[in-house]
Formats: sequence, structure tokens, C-alpha cells
Amino acid sequence: MQTHDASSRGGSRVLVLYRDAMRFVAGGSMLAIVVIMIVQVFARYVLNASLIWAEELCRYILVWQSFLLIGIAYYQGELIVLDVLSSRMSPTVRFVLRLLVAIPVCYFLYLIVKHGLIFAGRYQAQTIPAIDFIWTSLVGKPAQVPIFWVYVSVPTGCAILLVHILAGLAYDAVALRRPMTASHATNPPV
Repeated sequence: MQTHDASSRGGSRVLVLYRDAMRFVAGGSMLAIVVIMIVQVFARYVLNASLIWAEELCRYILVWQSFLLIGIAYYQGELIVLDVLSSRMSPTVRFVLRLLVAIPVCYFLYLIVKHGLIFAGRYQAQTIPAIDFIWTSLVGKPAQVPIFWVYVSVPTGCAILLVHILAGLAYDAVALRRPMTASHATNPPV
């Protein structure tokens, strides 16, 4: 898998906006984690008063970050892949091999999305302690944000990855019908 620019995929403005939004989410969420941890270290070692909510909040941000950005990692070819033989195969055989690999992966992702939503739905009544603590400190009453919003990150990320895999397969199928250029032959699509 190689890194692709949205324009190399006949990329529309929507794909460019999606990619830019995900890069903003990556940078913003990492900045939030770093700032929270710096404040936590300062509070603990300088003020001698630990922030009991900092670690939990950073964990939730990191979970969401991981699952939201897995589709971008797949799109850019940053997931682990064993791709020794595909460069030596014809485009048709390469597509068939990718399709055979994608079928069980897509089914697995579908199951995670389906059952992950059911699982997350079971936790509508349980609230996130860190957010309740922060909100109570600021406003005087708990925010009552369900922990559902943490658990739903798994099916959300898997759905995003599923869309990326299916879009990659669709692109590969369309590319088989077009005459192959030299750059396409050496850099097959995701």
C-alpha cells in the first residue's frame, strides 16, 4: 500500500475536506493530551495537588483518536501489511487477492460495528466520572455524559475503516477497466 493524495484518486473536494478534518482531529486531540498532561505534571510536582481526572480524560481522547484515525492510516498505507508478492502479480490477480483478503476483514468489521453499537447502547445510564468531576467543579452539578460515548468509538472507527476498505476495492475495480499507466503499475492503489 502506498500513500495517495486525494487528487490521485480522482479526489473530490469532499475527500480533501475529510482528510484535512482528520488531520485537524489528529493534531487537536494530540495537543489536548499534551496540554492536559503538562498541566497534570505541573499540578502534581509544583503545586503538590494532582488532577484526578487528567489521566482518565486523556485515555478517552486517545481511544477516540485511535479509532477515528485508523481509516486515514489505512488510506495512507500505514497499517502493517505483508505485500511481498503483489508487485509481481498482474493487476487482475492482485485485485482478486485483495478482494479475497478484504471479504473476511469486511465481515469482521461489520460484526464489530453491529455488536459494538449494541454493547455501547447498554451503557447509556453509566456516566463518565472524569467529565462529571470536571463539570461539577465548574458548574456545581454533574454533566451526566454517558460512557456510551467512549464505547461507541470502536464501532465508529471500524465503520470508517470498512468504508475505506470498500472504497479502495471500488477504486481497484475501476482501475482494472482503465488502461494502466506506468505510475499506476508501480504504485497500486490502496
